[in-house]
Amino acid sequence: MPTNQDTAPGVADDRPAAWDLLRKVSLLATSPLLDIAPRLQAALSPAVRCSALLIFTEDCADRPQKKSGDESITSKASIEELERLRRSHSEQVRWRATDLIAGSEREILALRYVPSNALLVLVDPEFGDAPVGPADSGDLLDYLWDLAAARIREKVADAPPSYLRESRAVSAERTRVTTELVDRFSASLEALLATLRSGHIADAPARQKATEWAAHTLVGLRTRDDRTHGLAEEPVGTAFNRLRDDLRPLSEAGGVELQFIEPPADGRALPGEVAHAARSIMRGLAMVMMEQPKIQRIRAQWDCDGKNLLIHVRDDGLGALDHQAPILQRLQRQVQALKGTLNLSPIAGWGTDVAVALPLDAPRSSAVDVAHWKLAKREFEVLQLLASGQGNRAISMQLGISENTVKFHIRNVFRKLEVRSRAEAAALAHSRGMMDAP
Repeated sequence: MPTNQDTAPGVADDRPAAWDLLRKVSLLATSPLLDIAPRLQAALSPAVRCSALLIFTEDCADRPQKKSGDESITSKASIEELERLRRSHSEQVRWRATDLIAGSEREILALRYVPSNALLVLVDPEFGDAPVGPADSGDLLDYLWDLAAARIREKVADAPPSYLRESRAVSAERTRVTTELVDRFSASLEALLATLRSGHIADAPARQKATEWAAHTLVGLRTRDDRTHGLAEEPVGTAFNRLRDDLRPLSEAGGVELQFIEPPADGRALPGEVAHAARSIMRGLAMVMMEQPKIQRIRAQWDCDGKNLLIHVRDDGLGALDHQAPILQRLQRQVQALKGTLNLSPIAGWGTDVAVALPLDAPRSSAVDVAHWKLAKREFEVLQLLASGQGNRAISMQLGISENTVKFHIRNVFRKLEVRSRAEAAALAHSRGMMDAP
């Protein structure tokens, strides 16, 4: 067995640093979306240090920003700043500059992930010594950023039920708050404009300047509202075209013809979580259908009745698709997470019809205030996953924590809810509408 004596004289033993880096890479590769920014920052250190790390990705409609580091920066950094930064360097993959971030001019290092156009921004970057052997810190940064960006795409593409529930709740809450803010400030600014435009007020220059300011603010507010909805929604035609691009390689590899019936061009835009789920469901259906013998063609159609995205898929197989198949059970859970329906109708000798309806609007929550339970954020997440039927191991993998830590949180949850079993805790969570909570 090699020992430290095997290290050449005068050469530092990098194995402890190597193992530490591998552990951090493993955590990053399996990271839940909420933890991906701090885990990326941890994996980069000490090779690359920064006061704040910012990620901007439109793959995540519910949370396009992911942040870690100095709260005085992360709390002020805006989507508008990151989008402007990406747009101003649209042809570059990596650049270093002094630019406006969090309302101040700061030194930044930015990297763009070409497949999804995601952006990584390191504020006040500083390169240290490479943590493993002769590896270059810049190469490590490129590798870890590609890994993180690919992980984000993977999590969104899989669209697990927990992600869809969270996205739906976050989207609904953001829309509600944004609408309230726009209504309130629009009314105030419109009243101000009406007053300033009045002919009964003297000092015309002052009135003109104030009028211009109020009009500019009103336009900015409306633009911000449009941008918020733009991030949260995806045109139905764009979502369908992305689906077709995703499935084309699958069709070519499987030798099965895929026919697409496009949705109406003027169809209602899809909330981000519905678009993600629809593509994930379609990919799953195509894969399970292609595994059947003697199948030559799959026909996929999207439509919208104004309230639901309607997905209809038909194959020309033997009509023996089993609704108990594991992949179909997973798709059923995705559909149920959005309060939708999935109906499978196999017809012996003729093929299988699958009809899916996904509501475009989040259902009104019947949740009551559970603040009196005084659950910590992680305890709340553990309770939601427990109530969805997941075991300790699945919860630990979902949250990126150990099973012992899961057990610790569950004991605290039991104590705060005053229950004695998982069944009681799950029943109480469902009765309070927690499964619709963000």
